[in-house]
Amino acid sequence: MANGGGGGGGGGGSSLRMSSNIHANHLSLDASSSSSSSSSSSSSSSVHEPKMDALIIPVTMEVPCDSRGQRMWWAFLASSMVTFFGGLFIILLWRTLKYLWTVCCHCGGKTKEAQKINNGSSQADGTLKPVDEKEEAVAAEVGWMTSVKDWAGVMISAQTLTGRVLVVLVFALSIGALVIYFIDSSNPIESCQNFYKDFTLQIDMAFNVFFLLYFGLRFIAANDKLWFWLEVNSVVDFFTVPPVFVSVYLNRSWLGLRFLRALRLIQFSEILQFLNILKTSNSIKLVNLLSIFISTWLTAAGFIHLVENSGDPWENFQNNQALTYWECVYLLMVTMSTVGYGDVYAKTTLGRLFMVFFILGGLAMFASYVPEIIELIGNRKKYGGSYSAVSGRKHIVVCGHITLESVSNFLKDFLHKDRDDVNVEIVFLHNISPNLELEALFKRHFTQVEFYQGSVLNPHDLARVKIESADACLILANKYCADPDAEDASNIMRVISIKNYHPKIRIITQMLQYHNKAHLLNIPSWNWKEGDDAICLAELKLGFIAQSCLAQGLSTMLANLFSMRSFIKIEEDTWQKYYLEGVSNEMYTEYLSSAFVGLSFPTVCELCFVKLKLLMIAIEYKSANRESRILINPGNHLKIQEGTLGFFIASDAKEVKRAFFYCKACHDDITDPKRIKKCGCKRLKVGARSRYPKDPFEFKNTAHNSQLVTEPVEDEQPSTLSPKKKQRNGGMRNSPSSSPKLMRHDPLLIPGNDQIDNMDSNVKKYDSTGMFHWCAPKEIEKVILTRSEAAMTVLSGHVVVCIFGDVSSALIGLRNLVMPLRASNFHYHELKHIVFVGSIEYLKREWETLHNFPKVSILPGTPLSRADLRAVNINLCDMCVILSANQNNIDDTSLQDKECILASLNIKSMQFDDSIGVLQANSQGFTPPGMDRSSPDNSPVHGMLRQPSITTGVNIPIITELVNDTNVQFLDQDDDDDPDTELYLTQPFACGTAFAVSVLDSLMSATYFNDNILTLIRTLVTGGATPELEALIAEENALRGGYSTPQTLANRDRCRVAQLALLDGPFADLGDGGCYGDLFCKALKTYNMLCFGIYRLRDAHLSTPSQCTKRYVITNPPYEFELVPTDLIFCLMQFDHNAGQSRASLSHSSHSSQSSSKKSSSVHSIPSTANRQNRPKSRESRDKQKKEMVYR
Repeated sequence: MANGGGGGGGGGGSSLRMSSNIHANHLSLDASSSSSSSSSSSSSSSVHEPKMDALIIPVTMEVPCDSRGQRMWWAFLASSMVTFFGGLFIILLWRTLKYLWTVCCHCGGKTKEAQKINNGSSQADGTLKPVDEKEEAVAAEVGWMTSVKDWAGVMISAQTLTGRVLVVLVFALSIGALVIYFIDSSNPIESCQNFYKDFTLQIDMAFNVFFLLYFGLRFIAANDKLWFWLEVNSVVDFFTVPPVFVSVYLNRSWLGLRFLRALRLIQFSEILQFLNILKTSNSIKLVNLLSIFISTWLTAAGFIHLVENSGDPWENFQNNQALTYWECVYLLMVTMSTVGYGDVYAKTTLGRLFMVFFILGGLAMFASYVPEIIELIGNRKKYGGSYSAVSGRKHIVVCGHITLESVSNFLKDFLHKDRDDVNVEIVFLHNISPNLELEALFKRHFTQVEFYQGSVLNPHDLARVKIESADACLILANKYCADPDAEDASNIMRVISIKNYHPKIRIITQMLQYHNKAHLLNIPSWNWKEGDDAICLAELKLGFIAQSCLAQGLSTMLANLFSMRSFIKIEEDTWQKYYLEGVSNEMYTEYLSSAFVGLSFPTVCELCFVKLKLLMIAIEYKSANRESRILINPGNHLKIQEGTLGFFIASDAKEVKRAFFYCKACHDDITDPKRIKKCGCKRLKVGARSRYPKDPFEFKNTAHNSQLVTEPVEDEQPSTLSPKKKQRNGGMRNSPSSSPKLMRHDPLLIPGNDQIDNMDSNVKKYDSTGMFHWCAPKEIEKVILTRSEAAMTVLSGHVVVCIFGDVSSALIGLRNLVMPLRASNFHYHELKHIVFVGSIEYLKREWETLHNFPKVSILPGTPLSRADLRAVNINLCDMCVILSANQNNIDDTSLQDKECILASLNIKSMQFDDSIGVLQANSQGFTPPGMDRSSPDNSPVHGMLRQPSITTGVNIPIITELVNDTNVQFLDQDDDDDPDTELYLTQPFACGTAFAVSVLDSLMSATYFNDNILTLIRTLVTGGATPELEALIAEENALRGGYSTPQTLANRDRCRVAQLALLDGPFADLGDGGCYGDLFCKALKTYNMLCFGIYRLRDAHLSTPSQCTKRYVITNPPYEFELVPTDLIFCLMQFDHNAGQSRASLSHSSHSSQSSSKKSSSVHSIPSTANRQNRPKSRESRDKQKKEMVYR
């Protein structure tokens, strides 16, 4: 074909003319060429050719065709039309006959029915048999037809595997036939082809035979044959299947209407749904729109290709033009989009007529479908992929409350540089796409952070983030939600969903309310022994505040210890310099070197502090039954065993390695701790026990260790909630002398007679676990004080809790505040009286959890009333706690803390007359409800050192709970903190007068890296809440009293935090310019007291006197740190058995410490010059003592 194969066989100059008397079988190449040249010349000489000449088609030498070259397109078209209309006629004829037969039978049936009714009584039973046989034959015939129809329906139905395979196969073969059409479209519209030599025709024939069989199945299964005959798929078969059989018969091919196979693409979405590929409505809708658009586009292009390459029949096919199929596709696209470049256009009348109608429909389709397709594609989840695990790299999944604040706080602590190389990838999963700020945060950490949009309640989304291979799943809670119980319920549902998908996954979740922790125990696969943990924010927050009531500033110190802070160096001699040096310390764990095996805990602790510059405060201890417990500052009777895990306070993880690398033979004479590194003999030891770090207690039962280790004897039945591999709930006995069979031999801790008296008494003084003081439940009316009663009551050294709340406020769980203040390692007379000032309606809701605690009173009123505050002697209290249950009910974050801030400023602005305190001290008054004044030991005043009255509210010790960190700037009007300063850098937080729940965010990452840290924190702040106690509270929601037994009384023997005053007492000599290291060693060796920080006056560094009583926290100061007399020392002191008989205790407890704190307002912070003159000599003696200590 001369015109590029685009035109038809009968088109003018592009046709070949042959003489009728020449036979194709004897035609030579020369004759063919001469005939070709003569036909070209003749066609150019005449414009009007005979009609017969216009029907001539190309003839090949191998395939003999019609000798005249006449086109046979009408035969192909006729086969399709006859099939379609013939079948339609038969169906209509059948329906007509069936209708007429039904009408006739209906009339005849009525007549026969009437005769049957009239003659029914006279007919015998035998006359009805032929009728019954006929009916049975009809029923059998109907049953056979129905069976075949049902079988055909099952074969083409996608509900069965066979049907799905058949449907998918038909669609795939239809696409294959369309591809063959694309290939054949480059050939002439009609050409002679030999079926036995044309491979594509053979494949197309096979496909169409299959289509014919499938058409038969569909026809049999169709309920309405007429509608089936008019379906799109049926019409496609009519115009594509019969022409193939005609092609085989005529040995010629006509491209014709084979482009209709493109209409099969409309079923593409159905096929994908059958294969379970499309599941969402958006994806189904998107594929539907795309398939309809593309199939319409390709089908219309095929029609234009047919008519433009063939020409108009009434023009003798002379006005054709050569267009490829893909040019027609291009033409249809520019036509639909109304661009119309004009480079390609329709020339035939049929083509132009089709374009007129196509523009109307195509433009409407283009204008509606394309924007919707773009919108669906644009609305597809940007973060809808799946996580691809990296070999050799762990990943964790973080879900829950994912916001910019929560994520930034989490990442800042998790990816802190002070940690060892964190080879963990963080995968965030949330059902809401991140905003621009959060997205930017993810991009800044793209090497270690990925975000996926989805829900942990959807198993498909859990599979996307590979939860089954994740190292842990962390669930963040919304600390600022209006309904804490609903938030906890959401997180519990997340835990259930994750555990249901993969029961073995480790989960660390945040909980807001303490009572909701019990619901986690209902999950069968929840196992705290395997690493599952619930960080209860209310429990820890109120526990931190409670510890501040015992040792002011402790909340700040503990919060800084488990938060990763970078070291900020300040050259100026300001209080910030010493505070920030302590802030850079964190809590770490490391296995102790074998050089420490056999030494007592105080000896190892002293060696680590003096030699290694490390502060060890606790060890992990495993008993004979391999139950692990964390022992905080155990006595000197406990010997270190092989592979003991120690808890250290240090500035980074590298420093803690010294405790593992230390070798007495190699490092005994080294004075610089930085030079203590792995030595040669250490390598041999490690190589000899390659599994030592993995199982530190593997060699515990060897003969060698049995000689070195003196283990406590355990004489108690294991509980149902036995401790796990790494204790989590923090409820172990902190003292190793937990058994009555093991007697302490410390000089000051010889048991007194009070323990025997407690055992002999039949009165229940403690709860069933022996961890807390207990009393019989009291009615709330018995502990309520009126304002006049409170004013007449002599209250001193007590704790005032100002609580804002009403009947509709969420409960904050005041039990978590009271429990640490009622720990059994305090003697009864040491318990501080607690007075709640607030709404009685709110306190009635909390009272069910408080009615078993002694020394608790309630003053109905408001913390903003100065009369109420004066009535409870707030100027004589040891601590004033300001809490609010209404903080999360306000949308404006700046106003969430308004009540607490107003109450704090109100108290600080109050003025007091010291004479009032003197009068109250001299008056007898009466005993407030909940206090026993039968003995002088229980009196709040008599026999105790009365602290001097405070004349201004600024000096009242206050700790205020905040929700919004930025509101801390309003607490102190005289500080110079910038509003953008981080909370831990502000003066109120450094002084321990403010506490925000946001500081607890760091516990998530700290718990993931070392779950012992959470156990240690719980042990310190909860007062000893055990797993048994939590299970009991989950059952009864209250403490249960128990009789004192040797086992329960032994639980009292555990450490507690206290503040040691240097103004007087056994350490007064060191307070006057002494070294902190000397104090540390003396307290540890003499009294088994472990010092770990200083609570110092803010202006103690100034050379001029100051009346400021504000103090700040210094964590783990160095050995050479100089002390001042007004310092208060944070220490872990042992339980004093003798304190129950005598009040002459070593430390003045928090009461005495607070007294010294308040006395310091009138004392110069720097010692006098006379005292300074004696310092050089004392320093020499200290250096000498230090050297002796190191080389001992």
